[in-house]
Amino acid sequence: MGPSTKRYISMKREDVLREAEKLINGPRAKDYGDAYLNHKRIAVGWNEIIKGALASHGHITAAHVALMMDWVKTSRLIESIDHVDSWLDKAGYTALGAEFTHKEKDNGKTTNGNVRTKK
Repeated sequence: MGPSTKRYISMKREDVLREAEKLINGPRAKDYGDAYLNHKRIAVGWNEIIKGALASHGHITAAHVALMMDWVKTSRLIESIDHVDSWLDKAGYTALGAEFTHKEKDNGKTTNGNVRTKK
């Protein structure tokens, strides 16, 4: 746990809400733009990912979740292309998603990342 995380451990709910309010109305609003529009962009991408997941696997896998989280970062970068943390997060989700494709099991077999299974 990093030093910035430790300061939140003993926070009461009121403190958490005050801190969140500062973030969503301050730095987050500046970095990511209008929250509603950003969430609408995220919803569009997630709907496409979910449709694809259901068509190819019949369910959402951990790799699909990594792809969805990548889309959150992509949606934020649309508003603020130079936000380095989002680029780093995208790289992390991409690496995890690629790894997860080799761990996912469909019909008792580990997928190799190249196989699209149908339900």
